[in-house]
Amino acid sequence: MKLASKSHIIKEVEVLHRLVKVMGNMGVCHSTVIRVACSFIIIILLLPVSNAEVRDYSKGWDSDIIVEGGRTIIVEELSTTWCVSCAEIDPYLQQVADAHGSRITIVTYHPTDGDDAFQPEAAKERIDRMRLINPQIGSTPTFVVESGLLRIGPDSWPDVQKDILKEETNRQETSQLSFSVSKFGDNYTAKIENLSLISADYETQLTFMMMTHDLPVPEGYINPGEATRDRVVTATASCKLANNTINNTGFTQASGTLCSSDFSVTFSHDGKFSIVLIHEATESSLTENSDAAKTLGLVEFAFRDIQIQSQVNIMPVVFFSLGLIGIIWVAYDKFNAVKNRKGS
Repeated sequence: MKLASKSHIIKEVEVLHRLVKVMGNMGVCHSTVIRVACSFIIIILLLPVSNAEVRDYSKGWDSDIIVEGGRTIIVEELSTTWCVSCAEIDPYLQQVADAHGSRITIVTYHPTDGDDAFQPEAAKERIDRMRLINPQIGSTPTFVVESGLLRIGPDSWPDVQKDILKEETNRQETSQLSFSVSKFGDNYTAKIENLSLISADYETQLTFMMMTHDLPVPEGYINPGEATRDRVVTATASCKLANNTINNTGFTQASGTLCSSDFSVTFSHDGKFSIVLIHEATESSLTENSDAAKTLGLVEFAFRDIQIQSQVNIMPVVFFSLGLIGIIWVAYDKFNAVKNRKGS
């Protein structure tokens, strides 16, 4: 098994150090959080990083790109441009996502609240979908891993990491997804290619979602952070597999006669972006069965700046790291118990 490079390890320790520092500045970096953060530093020191499909924005491309995958886990974030803690952690979240390679994708929804600078209609649709499972969602920042528990505030990131590891451990069979991306100047087309979809006892759909990176915050809005925001969901289109019905919000066009063979979206973009393809339950299925909330398959393509590491099988390391955390925790608690007895 090939481990992550030294430069990658240094980068990841620095990223987590920054996140812990942000939490400390906010008065939430107590001993428990530090223990959790240190444990995940150990995991990252051991974990290699799998390849994500990313095209370097500075180089561009001149031919079609084929994206394949399915095992990627979605982390959904509810954020606003006026939220102070959201602004503080935003620059580091993409670095954390890059550290996980193709294991996770972090998508950020900005609500239609009258104060946010973006308020894209596509994000509103995804937030409404989340409310079918978590009606109480509303605080920012909030993170949700695969429609699981709400993790609220920047100090909840250690719990997010644990949720990610739990999903990776429990995730068994997934749909194998593939789509092509074509570029014509500032115009793009993403089109379904070969698919191998797992069956479900509820109605499902294929969903294209676009995120814009480094999106400028317009003047005249409250902005406690940097001049741009990252991973902002600006478009989404779905195609129901049962009847090939297409719903489009934000893309220039979404079309196809058969979801599983020629479903495509077109859009114009002059900056950095990501396209995510998801196999998931329809909203009507979620209304009838909340257990259908997890994705059945997901793959992402990104056109932005990133350094890619080598691809390896992470599961043995995940199990080893979880065991190591348990050992460290037990030893730490026993040490404190003995120390307290001696002190008394």
